Amino acid sequence: MNVLLLGPQGSGKGTQAKLIAKTYGIPQVATGDMARELKELDSQLGREVKEIYDRGELLPDDLIVRMIRDRLDRGDTIPGFILDGFPRNLPQAEALDTLLAELGRGLDVVFEFQIGDREVLMERIAKRAVEEGRTDDTPDAIGKRLEIYDKDTAPLVEHYRATRTNVVGIHADQLVDDVFAEIRYALEQVATR
Repeated sequence: MNVLLLGPQGSGKGTQAKLIAKTYGIPQVATGDMARELKELDSQLGREVKEIYDRGELLPDDLIVRMIRDRLDRGDTIPGFILDGFPRNLPQAEALDTLLAELGRGLDVVFEFQIGDREVLMERIAKRAVEEGRTDDTPDAIGKRLEIYDKDTAPLVEHYRATRTNVVGIHADQLVDDVFAEIRYALEQVATR
């Protein structure tokens, strides 16, 4: 099963992706995790990624698409995968559509993580920054990323609806187990189609 998670930073995508991966035995493909690993490497690419992240900006589309292609070419994604943090804008979504077509794959479901209260997101991200020691989660960087999400990523829900992909809204402001119960129910519905 090929799953895409869309939602603002702090909405719980990473937490739920890990639960889906563990429960269904499919890998989480998280561009943020891949980028954080890269930025710790003492290489030209690692330094570029670190500089971009520390400014609170997003990585260029061409770099992310190459990272995703490489990851989806690995054998462990054959039974399925969970895309977490990609695509973030329409050009990336179109590049993903092209990539999946080239690989003979498609998306079975797109989950839209919905949280109406931005204060909840800010609190979650601040807590994550402390727990995970993430220097890129400063208040200014978070604010920039949420603005970018509203402008560039939120419209992808309509893109996927227009391509007839199964888009399911998830009430992400609930407890982790309650959010996962919604996701499991939706995945069971998709699996029986």
